Amino acid sequence: MRLSSLLAATALALLAAPSFANNHKNHNKPAAAQKAEAETAALLDKAIAGEHRSAAAKARDRYRNPKETLLFFGLRPTMTVVEISPSAGWYTDIIAPVLKDRGVFIAAHNNPNGSANAQKQRADYIARLAAAPEVFGKPAVTSFGRQLLGNIAAPGSADMILTFRNVHNWQMAGFAPQAFQAFYTALKPGGILGIEEHRLPENRTEDEKTAKSGYMKQSAVIAMAEAAGFKLVATSEINANPKDTADHPEGVWTLPPNLRLGDKDREKYTAIGESDRMTLKFMKPAR
Repeated sequence: MRLSSLLAATALALLAAPSFANNHKNHNKPAAAQKAEAETAALLDKAIAGEHRSAAAKARDRYRNPKETLLFFGLRPTMTVVEISPSAGWYTDIIAPVLKDRGVFIAAHNNPNGSANAQKQRADYIARLAAAPEVFGKPAVTSFGRQLLGNIAAPGSADMILTFRNVHNWQMAGFAPQAFQAFYTALKPGGILGIEEHRLPENRTEDEKTAKSGYMKQSAVIAMAEAAGFKLVATSEINANPKDTADHPEGVWTLPPNLRLGDKDREKYTAIGESDRMTLKFMKPAR
């Protein structure tokens, strides 16, 4: 072979290599797993684009990456999934429709005997889901809180437990380790715990300010989960934001969507976007 032809062939091979590697990786997945993931992805696309979601909710997709996050956790439409502390339902609007026909969605919401605001948020959430069974199916609503940790789901009944940007609340309230123990109890052996949380840099000195900032060190969250018996399966940078320095005047609430400083430095914080977040996948070991 002439030298010029050899060089051309080598260049073509190098260009093709990354594509081959990606395809080879996909082909290593069992056909059934590929099919299940593709089916879930299609259902997620439909839910994310759904008219039941507000324009404001959809505007946050670029920060929250719901499709990528839920596929990373391994969501499937036949699962029993518990969402812990769903608040107004940003993620519920995506997860519940995926589970509507063949799965079970359980929302472990506020204490029904909590503060007036907590009661109203819970009631509004329940009413909104009940008004659209064609979208959400018939989700169950249970309770979650310091004194209600045994109420989230029957022991060993859940395939997956998910919570988004909530661990800092339990930490500040003093029951985060107990919450992880409750999740462990509610999951089936082999069940998955998916955690998304605002991330404090590992080299940051922790003090009274950081404790109230809404940010947590990834190592601390992993340690709590492992202390409860979970095994760390994988971490992801899907929700990373290198622009977030995690040292803002009003903690994480300085950033969108809260923008707690109002118009002060609004452009600066809007440009940063939503927080830098860890995305962690744990498993309850199979027996």
